[in-house]
Amino acid sequence: MGKKDGMEALFCWKGNPPVWSVISLALQHLVAMIIGCVTPAIIIANVAQLPIEQRIILIQASLTMSAIATFFQLFPIGGKFGSGLPVILGISFAYLPSLQAIAEAGEGVHTITGALLVGGIVAVFVGIFVKRIRPLFPPLITGTVVFTIGVSLYPTAVNYMAGGVANTRELVVEKKHLTEALIYGSWQNWAVAAVTLLIVLLLNNLGKGIFKLASILLGMLAGYLTALCFGMVNFSEIGKASWFALPHFLPFGVSFDPAACISIGLLFAINSVQAIGDFTATTIGGFDREPTDGELQGGIIAYGVTNFFSAFFGGLPTATYSQNVGIVTNNKVVNRKVFATCAALILLSGLCPKFSAVLTTIPQCVLGGATITVFSTIAMTGMKLITSKPLTARSSTVVGLSVALGVGIAQAAGSLNQFPLSVTMVFGKSPVVITTISAILLNLLLPKEKSEEK
Repeated sequence: MGKKDGMEALFCWKGNPPVWSVISLALQHLVAMIIGCVTPAIIIANVAQLPIEQRIILIQASLTMSAIATFFQLFPIGGKFGSGLPVILGISFAYLPSLQAIAEAGEGVHTITGALLVGGIVAVFVGIFVKRIRPLFPPLITGTVVFTIGVSLYPTAVNYMAGGVANTRELVVEKKHLTEALIYGSWQNWAVAAVTLLIVLLLNNLGKGIFKLASILLGMLAGYLTALCFGMVNFSEIGKASWFALPHFLPFGVSFDPAACISIGLLFAINSVQAIGDFTATTIGGFDREPTDGELQGGIIAYGVTNFFSAFFGGLPTATYSQNVGIVTNNKVVNRKVFATCAALILLSGLCPKFSAVLTTIPQCVLGGATITVFSTIAMTGMKLITSKPLTARSSTVVGLSVALGVGIAQAAGSLNQFPLSVTMVFGKSPVVITTISAILLNLLLPKEKSEEK
């Protein structure tokens, strides 16, 4: 980690590499994460049926807060607040099922804000006691949760591919600028989604270099152009957006719903532990060593505090981005200037409402065609964690029963109708909570087999 100059500095934490190399590598990281960072905000804005002005604010906050969270990880304060590792943070898909459940229940983004404040505090406590809590979340448990998150998001992607459930024939009649192409399930929606998905698959499997890294971005661009041909894109709101604006303080207000706080708080505990995997992969891939206890603790504490801070400006939950960790593992570039430049570019994007307004014009079928590959990757990442050790009868029971209970109850509408509404919100709207609790309890209570004890 010594300080060097020239091209060698790219492979050191501190140093002065050439400016052109810093910018090009920073753009590589930006391209890999930018769509993933704004997509959850677009989805939540659609579910909550926010007006266009608030949609822009939500996207703007997502980008701005992601940049600030990244800066704190890159430049730790006092050696205890921040990891001091080459990581990029962005809005996490892991929270999306629970965020959707909150929004669909009519609770609004203000309830998400309150839950995020609680979640940030939970993450700080996990960071402080990470050594004691970590044994509760072995790869079997985190893998089961991650797999469930991916599977639970499949209906979201398919609904978006069909055009979004809010797009009905009545909507077309009410708003003259909408066309028949926007009707849910229309062949135009499926055609655009198919073009998007096809380009993403081709580039992801056959592309090289920047084309492979930017497969989702380029696929969405192809889908967007196809949607333009069908008259599915409306530019009327872009002209109203300003070129520069600072984040708004509590733009959606704040309220605390116990059920929402419990579900989001539990996810923060899980994702705090999950972040250890990204920190570890970064240090092994970039520095050829394990992360120190101080790096892990400082990284998780900063993760919690920045999410707490983000809530006051309308942000959504952030997390370390595995795709950027993958880039580090692949090219070994760990220079802090590269990642700081990427964070600066994310920040500039967030401070420009005009850019956020452009993103709101992306048709839902384009988002569906792109995100279904992301959600499938999330599920398979969970499967890899589960199978990192040989599956036994016991571990199969833990995984299978936990997923069955979580997904089964969430999909069986009305199965918890005889319970208070708060119980339905915590356990019935998203499969992640029940899956997590079941997996932890089963892992603790079921007797270990002899091979596992060894």
